Amino acid sequence: MRLNILVEVRAADSKVERFPALASELVRLNVDLIVASNSLAARAVQQATTTIPIVVPVMGDPIGDGLVASLARPGGNITGMTFLGPQLVPKRLALLKEALPTVSLIAGLWHPAAYGERTMNDMMNEAEEAARTLGVHLRLVAVHGPDELHQAFSKIAGERADALLVFPSPMLFAERRRIVDLAAERRLPIFAMGKEFVQLGGLLSYGADIVDFNRLSATYVDKILKGAKPADLPVEQPTKFELFINLKTAKELGIEIPATLVARADEVIE
Repeated sequence: MRLNILVEVRAADSKVERFPALASELVRLNVDLIVASNSLAARAVQQATTTIPIVVPVMGDPIGDGLVASLARPGGNITGMTFLGPQLVPKRLALLKEALPTVSLIAGLWHPAAYGERTMNDMMNEAEEAARTLGVHLRLVAVHGPDELHQAFSKIAGERADALLVFPSPMLFAERRRIVDLAAERRLPIFAMGKEFVQLGGLLSYGADIVDFNRLSATYVDKILKGAKPADLPVEQPTKFELFINLKTAKELGIEIPATLVARADEVIE
């Protein structure tokens, strides 16, 4: 039995143009199953094969990206899990406003190629609508690759943003250490999609546990290799979202997080 895994080629490099070639190579090898690490990789593999089973541990909006027909009945050769990252952006903005009530200008760091066009449009439109509802200005700063991060942070600093919201993106997640460090240099509080940012020194995060999703993907692989069809395996959604707060970072930045928010946190770093 042959089993190959398609992952991002050094995800930090964000060499999206490499994915189609990698996908085509795996298809030529006639593998039994492909594990695509995220939506970005899955979309590339989808273009190369409609028959080889594909398991995706961390999808953003699998329906919006055209990866599955529905969560309950994927209907094709792709299944896996969705962490609902794009859909949670308005909730993160609301929590950021709750944590920093006086915030006025929020910089939004985003990667235009993170997901498909429909998913990206929906995410950005919902974020801008949420910002208007909360009475804050959202200044979007696009980053197409890691080499643009320094320039992006210089722009953010020049506009005197009060806080930084990191939008869901495999590339930005892979670059979390650099992002946290660049923000710390500019004393900029970060709100991100995963606890991994907070563990490195970011201020806040809200989202599903991506590590658990990667573990759970093994059950999909096992079922498919035993004869199950991806079309019949429902896409799993998270049942819990975690709020992480780094009070050590808050103290360093001179920020006092409301006690009511701290009390709701799943984990507090002190």
